[in-house]
Amino acid sequence: MFHPRLPLPPRRSVPWMLKPFDSAETSLRYDQHARMVMTIRHDILKGLSPAMLAWWFRNIGGDMDIDGRPVNKYLAWHPIDHIKWELVRPAPDGAIGPGAVFRIVEMFNADPANYIDIRDEVIRLNNDGFTLVQRRLGIEVARLNHDFAAVGGGASYFSTLTIGMAGPLGRIANPLLHRLVFTEGMGRAWLRHNIEEVGALEHILPRIYPR
Repeated sequence: MFHPRLPLPPRRSVPWMLKPFDSAETSLRYDQHARMVMTIRHDILKGLSPAMLAWWFRNIGGDMDIDGRPVNKYLAWHPIDHIKWELVRPAPDGAIGPGAVFRIVEMFNADPANYIDIRDEVIRLNNDGFTLVQRRLGIEVARLNHDFAAVGGGASYFSTLTIGMAGPLGRIANPLLHRLVFTEGMGRAWLRHNIEEVGALEHILPRIYPR
């Protein structure tokens, strides 16, 4: 379904700094199917637990309080790049979990060249991690995988984003995909974007997680 491009909202004022790019270990490479594969080993999320991270993705909608004012949680999560999140389809139990479909609209680094408006299906959401998959005509074209673990002082968080199709078709189509749809420049912008949003959870979750 076609949706008109949404404008980038005004920058939100939040009382924390975004994590710097060099706080994480990153890589960008191409696999045997010519898929673009980006990885991030995030800085330890201090004071957080895998259960808190799983809770966040189950409760990503709605508002939170910041200095006495309501702010949409998704817009606060990345106060520059995020545009819109909506639950297109709930999981079979009516909540957010495997089977749910998210609409995600973002602009990495606030650059119009890095605009995305996608629908991803949740295929995993538990204390071990969170996985989203995007399919076109039944073929997987993107997978975002976040793995969580408890470590001393907080939680570890490892992200992998794979863009492209597997198999012989992918080896033909993926180079074109990376030239016209999701470029290497977008991939490098996503690395920075994800470091910043994951790091923000250190500030968001202690404010809203039910204890």
